[in-house]
Amino acid sequence: MDTFQFHNMTLTWLKGGTTFMDGGAMFGVVPKPLWEKKYPVNELNQIELPSDPLFIQYNGHNIVMEAGLGYGKFTEKQIRNYGITDQSQVEDNLVQLGVLPEEIDIIIMTHLHFDHACGLTKWENDRLVSSFPNAKIYVSDVEWNEMRNPNIRSRNTYWKENWEPIEGQVVPFSGSLEIVDGIEMIHTGGHSDGHSIVLLKQNGETIIHMADLMPTHAHQNPLWVLAYDDYPMTSVFAKEKWLNEALSNNYWFCFYHDAFYRMIKWSEDGKEIIEKLDRT
Repeated sequence: MDTFQFHNMTLTWLKGGTTFMDGGAMFGVVPKPLWEKKYPVNELNQIELPSDPLFIQYNGHNIVMEAGLGYGKFTEKQIRNYGITDQSQVEDNLVQLGVLPEEIDIIIMTHLHFDHACGLTKWENDRLVSSFPNAKIYVSDVEWNEMRNPNIRSRNTYWKENWEPIEGQVVPFSGSLEIVDGIEMIHTGGHSDGHSIVLLKQNGETIIHMADLMPTHAHQNPLWVLAYDDYPMTSVFAKEKWLNEALSNNYWFCFYHDAFYRMIKWSEDGKEIIEKLDRT
């Protein structure tokens, strides 16, 4: 497991499963000759996209950001369509770290699409139960409302199996919320109407987790947004705002879906990688 000590925060990336999704969908209107220079593609035009939660140990809290693909949540058709090659090892990873799922007290969910939220629940004796029964689950109120009442488009990714067992644990917020000192969630919209980003702040340094506004390092350009985005222009403007702030203030960028990097720090103009943590 890859780890990083961020002052008083110990960060560990857990293995949440891997999908291989259509590269064209992941880069939207960007022509393939451009994006394939930045991110490799296989013969089926698919790109590798891990879904690896971040485990944060901080001030006595056991925090998980994003929840991975879970285990045993997919039909054979879904495994084929989403190019799933491996499923979640989150529970095993936590045990290796000496932590039980019952000891997780905070879950941070940037949004609730299946590849982020399937790991919130698990099968136990033929019924679905919470994977982290003692945790408070933080998500924007907009996202939580759509999760429970999806529209004709979003019902393909907002599954009742991922919210019904954890309904009593959810803590919705509006606008922004400091969950604990140094960890802030901010509602951005864009990828989904309720999408949020996360800022980790310690001793004057910041890690920004832009979630699916910037799922990989190759999505740095504000105009390179996903065909999956429900509100692409909102994504563009939110990306531009936060990218400019992060670059000018020397933030780390943290990724959930990147097959190559856990974190990157770019030069102020965004053209060079000046520090990085590789995904091993």
